[in-house]
Amino acid sequence: MHGLQLVRPGPEHLAAYEAALRRGWSADNLRGAAAAREELERIATDAAGFLARMDDPDAIAGPVTLPNGSTVPRLPSLRRWMWLPGPDGGQFAGSIGLRWTKDGAPLPPHVLGHIGYAVVPWQQRRGHATRALALMLPLARERGLTHLEITTDPENLGSQKVILDNGGVLVGTFDKGAAYGHAPGLRYRIELGP
Repeated sequence: MHGLQLVRPGPEHLAAYEAALRRGWSADNLRGAAAAREELERIATDAAGFLARMDDPDAIAGPVTLPNGSTVPRLPSLRRWMWLPGPDGGQFAGSIGLRWTKDGAPLPPHVLGHIGYAVVPWQQRRGHATRALALMLPLARERGLTHLEITTDPENLGSQKVILDNGGVLVGTFDKGAAYGHAPGLRYRIELGP
């Protein structure tokens, strides 16, 4: 029914990803255009290295910059690109990422959930995020996770629906902390089982 696939970012997908960045989209919902520019610069400097860092289960890619400019250690992570297959090679539709702690400990306070996703504006409201999250759940299980925490903004009804449609249960509201301007958030939990 739904043709969307998750693909490991590779050279065959990179031009479509770059085009989305140039159109103003970014997988970083918080840093937006600044993050898009940084990614375009990294791709121009070292495309192979950029792609290699999309799967970083050992967290070797270096620190992460938070919205307030502070940096924190990177967690093990992987990213997959939402891909719509087609006769022309297909279309890029968005990105979804998974991050986790090495020892199974709770996520640090600055990490807003195990999963983050962003669909390009011209592909939104087509069920792509819901499908991508469903496809990401087995990858989380493979890494030994028993549950996922996912956060969203109180006004982001679309994201709330994506989480609920994948079995998410609202845990409660929380303060995102100083790095995120103390904005309010909603925390959901998806049980993955054994």
